[in-house]
Amino acid sequence: MRERRRQRRRLRKGERGHLIDLQKGQVAKVLGLHNDSAAVRRRLFDMGITSGVEIKIKKIAPLGDPIDIELRGYELCIRKKDMETIDIEVIE
Repeated sequence: MRERRRQRRRLRKGERGHLIDLQKGQVAKVLGLHNDSAAVRRRLFDMGITSGVEIKIKKIAPLGDPIDIELRGYELCIRKKDMETIDIEVIE
């Protein structure tokens, strides 16, 4: 069965949503993770995605997945599936 595409909405400064909702160049602060898998949650923590960290969307792959983000002074590619589980608040 075909996967249904998630409608992306443009978040403005001060709004809350998920990391997947950000556009290229936007910056947000992580509020928390709501992933059911302990292994995936641990992997995200190990990569530096923790509450309070600022994340900037750097690049989006031509087909839309993965997405390159910048946090803690380095760049990281992350899948859309994982981005949907990260709650954020837009800073810029």
